[in-house]
This record gives sequence, C-alpha cells and structure tokens, in this order.
Amino acid sequence: MKFFIINSFRFIVYIAYFAIIAVQTLGFYVRRADFNDQIWRPLTNSNLTESGVTATSIIFGLVSGWFAATIICGLLVTLLDIRDDINDRLPNARAK
Repeated sequence: MKFFIINSFRFIVYIAYFAIIAVQTLGFYVRRADFNDQIWRPLTNSNLTESGVTATSIIFGLVSGWFAATIICGLLVTLLDIRDDINDRLPNARAK
C-alpha cells in the first residue's frame, strides 16, 4: 500500500510538471500584447510584428514554465523523499 501511495504522489507531481508549463505558456500567449510592451520593447528598443509577438511569447512562456516547473516539482519530490526516509526510520527509533 505504501508503494502505491508514494508512486501516486509522484505521478501527480509529474502531471503537475507539464501542467505548470502549459499554464505558464498559455498565460504568456493570452497576454502577448503586454509581453511586447513590458518585456520586449524595454530590452530591445523595438516592436515585434503580431506573429513575432506570438512566437516569442510562446517561447518565453515555455522556457519560464520549464524553469518554474523544475524548481517547484523538484522541491516537491525532494520533500516527498525526505518524508519517506523519515517514515522508514521512525519504527527503528521507536524500538530503541
């Protein structure tokens, strides 16, 4: 039972990894006009065409979503491993 519970938590984290990337990309796509005004123009001092804004906002959303998902899900998996190790050693500590 413990194996099933731990692996189901990890499965949820793996689903969350791609969900975070998708939500971040969708957010940048929806607000692509703001991306052009607030991020691209101050960096490069130029405007993008409509297709350019769409492409760069999707790419920027994918990269930032990948970074955020890696940090968030990595911390979750690390905490699950720490909790699992503590639960494995707890019966040994109670026996002493």
